[in-house]
Amino acid sequence: MDEHEQDEIRSWSGDFDPLADNAERRVLFAAFDSFRQYRRTAHMNTTHRRRQAFYALPSAHWQMLAEPPFSILDNFNRVDDAIDVNADIADAILTTGLSSFGLSANPDRNDPRQNWHGTATQSDVNKAHSTLRQFYRDWSHEGQAERDVCYGPVLTDLQNEFGARIGSSEDDDEVRVLVPGAGLGRLVFEICRQGFAAEGNEISYHQLLASSWILNHTLGPQKHALHPFALHFSNLLSREQQLQEVKIPDQHPGTAMVEAQANSAPFGRMSMSAADFTVLYTNPSNKEVFDAVATVFFIDTAPNLIRYIEAIRHCLKPNGLWINVGPLLWHFEDGSNRSQHGGSDEGHGDQGIGEPGNVELTEAEVFCLVERMGFAIEKREAPHERPMCGYIQDPNSMLQPLYRPSHWVARKQNV
Repeated sequence: MDEHEQDEIRSWSGDFDPLADNAERRVLFAAFDSFRQYRRTAHMNTTHRRRQAFYALPSAHWQMLAEPPFSILDNFNRVDDAIDVNADIADAILTTGLSSFGLSANPDRNDPRQNWHGTATQSDVNKAHSTLRQFYRDWSHEGQAERDVCYGPVLTDLQNEFGARIGSSEDDDEVRVLVPGAGLGRLVFEICRQGFAAEGNEISYHQLLASSWILNHTLGPQKHALHPFALHFSNLLSREQQLQEVKIPDQHPGTAMVEAQANSAPFGRMSMSAADFTVLYTNPSNKEVFDAVATVFFIDTAPNLIRYIEAIRHCLKPNGLWINVGPLLWHFEDGSNRSQHGGSDEGHGDQGIGEPGNVELTEAEVFCLVERMGFAIEKREAPHERPMCGYIQDPNSMLQPLYRPSHWVARKQNV
């Protein structure tokens, strides 16, 4: 393993090496295995079972539907082809991820520190499926409409507050922005492209492995094909809609950085941390180091929002800015609030997102809590002013679940 690979592992490890912690290693291995299983499980659960159900129809019926203009069996074949295209991305994510952690694609089955095969649960496999679909939202041209609603306000707020500092000759005038729940890294990339230094934080290894691939290992702009809706058979107007192909990434990070350098345009430092947000960013090493925190579709992942606000306040500089965009779809409303990371808490103190208890707040209560905990809300959009957007939503679907995300800006008060 070369020095670069060791540095990459350290940058993902937070305060500890995930391979050295038994429970944490299981979570990482399950993420690897879920991408390995993508091809097989997608074929099995999507087309194989549908073929069985199709042939269970009365013979005259399935024979009618097998012929044009329906050609249902031909469509199953086309979906299988689309699954294989998607699986190529899953395999690429797996390959680069294993390399980053110095693991073999064919591990010793008798070594629990190396054998990651067969560790994924159905939940892990589902996460791999949803992660691949998320490339549509974050890294395709077709996902731009969703990004404009969710990322656009953040970029505008940052420019309004800090734009004059971009390009400053002072080395210590760098504007540092933290993005918790960074997902596939698109907002981090866009913030850096504006000249700010952005640090993404993410706890999900599915997201971390996928973001590392898209940010560091893709072949170029629009070099990878994806069929984001191929596995979905409901609310379709046409088969062409189901089999829509998009190309990713619409903007190639490596190319964008080279072009910025060639044009002497600012491009900020980019980094990513792999850790529980509330644990890492209440650490003394992160006290008052960020000029801004941008939370996008993030605060409703908190079992206890107070923990998130404490971490944001701790890591923000005096008078620092907190920009929020997103709904309040409380992720732990069913009471299942254990962290997906099963790492031991021994020696780590705060249990972070895995601690007991959870509570769901209204938007009005969120505003009260933010102000109670040392922030002044300087801007908020009224409900009727908020644009609506989907989340990895096919705009042509007959079903359109939409959010009207909240957008507000708060400033840390010196109290």
